[in-house]
Amino acid sequence: MAEGLDLPDASRIVVDQLLAVLDALKEPIDALDRLLAARARDDPRVAALTRLPGVGILTALVIVTEVGDISRFPDARKPASWAGLTPTVRSSDLTVRHGHISKQGSAWLRWILCEAAQTAKRSPEFVDTYQAIAHRRGKKIATTAIARKLITRAYHVLQEADIEPCKRPR
Repeated sequence: MAEGLDLPDASRIVVDQLLAVLDALKEPIDALDRLLAARARDDPRVAALTRLPGVGILTALVIVTEVGDISRFPDARKPASWAGLTPTVRSSDLTVRHGHISKQGSAWLRWILCEAAQTAKRSPEFVDTYQAIAHRRGKKIATTAIARKLITRAYHVLQEADIEPCKRPR
């Protein structure tokens, strides 16, 4: 598609160089994709997590890697708090203020859950919740709320599956 564009000479050189870089990176990227797929195939936790809306192999692998053994969390609210997806709370006597998300914990987990929430917010399971929150608070806050719901659901999926963490091959 970019090859057929009528561009000035300088732009044509840049486009051709970038296309060459993309071609050179295709093979290593494909090799990494195959490695990730093989790793995911061997892990039952990944299979369980990919049943959640918006969660694919990469998202499931990041969740499994960052969270580790899910049994270390006593309830579903703890992984959401650990990922930094819960609001900060400042209180004094009768005044309670809820602020922005805490952003404590794993930045990678928070990022991948927010990316998964971009797809999950359109699924029938989350669309009503997303629209209600988006109407009240805005789209960004609603997407973050869906990310929190995803980590909560992931906790329950992994608890119900009662899956032992796999030993990572070295």
